[in-house]
Amino acid sequence: MKDTDEPRPSAGQLFLSVFPSVMLPMFLAVVDQTMVSTALPAIAASLGSVERVSWVVVAYLVAGTVAAPVYGQLRDAYGGKRMMFVALGVYLAGGISCAVSLSVEMLALARIVQGFGGGGLMTLSQALIGETVPPRDRARYQGYIAAVAVTSSAFGPVVGGILTQQFGWRSVFLVNIPLGLIAVLLTLRLPARPAREQPWSFDTMGLVLFTAFIVPVLLALEQAHRMSADVLPALVALLTIGIAALVALIRQERRAAFPLLPISLLRQPTIWRSDALAAVHGATLVSLIAFLPIYLRVMHGTSAAETGLMLLPLTFGIGTGSMLTGRVVSKTGLTAIFPSVGLIFAVVTLLMLALLANRIGMGQLGVLLFFAGMFMGTVMGVVQITVQNAAGRASLGSAAASVQLSRSIGAAAGTALVGTVLFAALALGDPGSARLFAALLNDGPAALAGEALPDAGVHHADITGAFRAAFLTIAAFAAIGVALAWSIPARRL
Repeated sequence: MKDTDEPRPSAGQLFLSVFPSVMLPMFLAVVDQTMVSTALPAIAASLGSVERVSWVVVAYLVAGTVAAPVYGQLRDAYGGKRMMFVALGVYLAGGISCAVSLSVEMLALARIVQGFGGGGLMTLSQALIGETVPPRDRARYQGYIAAVAVTSSAFGPVVGGILTQQFGWRSVFLVNIPLGLIAVLLTLRLPARPAREQPWSFDTMGLVLFTAFIVPVLLALEQAHRMSADVLPALVALLTIGIAALVALIRQERRAAFPLLPISLLRQPTIWRSDALAAVHGATLVSLIAFLPIYLRVMHGTSAAETGLMLLPLTFGIGTGSMLTGRVVSKTGLTAIFPSVGLIFAVVTLLMLALLANRIGMGQLGVLLFFAGMFMGTVMGVVQITVQNAAGRASLGSAAASVQLSRSIGAAAGTALVGTVLFAALALGDPGSARLFAALLNDGPAALAGEALPDAGVHHADITGAFRAAFLTIAAFAAIGVALAWSIPARRL
């Protein structure tokens, strides 16, 4: 049953009581995904084990993905406010453990704890909007949340670099402790929801099987861009384990009284198509953000600071598109038409980026990225309110978790696929092109000093072709999103 008859408080009261309480937890969860990346060299220098330092990032991603359906189910049983306190407590404990870690292995374990809290913060922030905001106003708040999430992603690497340089890598984890405590105080302001009165049991076997599915699959996707004969056996083994666990998970969820994954919800065309749209949107946006810095460094010779500045138009574009879409949805009640049309223009801008990869100027690139971001910003807010509205109040946690889970898996799969396409295209060209690519990535334009002019032309063409293939793959993700957006049955609130 859809919740359409709630009393509507004034816009000002609603904003002041709800937005700060859900914004800060979302900010903390997202910023920790990106802020640590710039501290990895310092962490490796301090703790050693350079070959394992990527675990610090992967551990957070895996734990956050596993956490999404867990907190979704617990929210539906105990209420979003109670579970937000739990998630914040786990997140703060993980952050303190990260700051005092003495080895990379210890740090990776602490990041699992922190990620399990962070995944809960993301899921619960989305669910709390559905729990406290009337349906017609949710679109505007989803736009705000999307703007916060994207801003956090861009803000993280900059702040992480400054903190690491000035105060050491441990400060990257300590800085979020006072912010987390403020988030605890803000959560106190949210209305409490009664716990579920009917008997309820947690789907422990579902969690075990879901973990057995998601961990090997994400690890396989993380290593896919390093495709070689050496890693192929491990890759096949991980995917085999993941597929077997998925088959067992589906059987378990069909017979569980309170399934971890909401199979009944996912049978609804509105929900599964919206979740699929969230997955391809995650693949498009995250892979674009992941590979744009590499493109800028290799093709334009930008420094780290210049690369950060060039990502700002994309960030501002997504924030602008998210907030404008949210406001228009709140006024008109129309929903799916915005990503249906917006993604068409996103495909066009991404195709332009692919076709002009070797001759676009920095100013033109900034304009293109702004519009690409603005059109991409029409998606996630609409997906969240569409899924929440279709699920109803009793299943808001599971609905929000399904969107978060879909987006995480899509982002991981999309980034891995684009990386595989990029490096496979390089491997098909002249052998010297891959060496020049690595040299340009490390040394910038100075790497061209030793190149003979004819060879430089051939290598440049190979590298351009590789980036063109990568951007065309990203455009293909967005094109799939167009088809999914037009197929969603529910098109207004």
